Amino acid sequence: MVALLILFGVLGGTGVLMAIILMRRGARRTETAEGLLLEQEAVRQAAHDRVSFGAAAVHNSLPTASDTYSRREGRP
Repeated sequence: MVALLILFGVLGGTGVLMAIILMRRGARRTETAEGLLLEQEAVRQAAHDRVSFGAAAVHNSLPTASDTYSRREGRP
């Protein structure tokens, strides 16, 4: 019983510590010009990656009858 209480105490303490760390960190944004440029470039790269690695770009063919996503519940 004591071991169970110790386990829950350690888990609870870890959770509280993580919450404190995250609340102290906050959502600070970059304030320097270099940081803003890096952040804008990362946003542009992420948008480009979403288009480049989308389903239409990766699966560059028409779906066939054997594709699992084209099957309906009524078909075998």
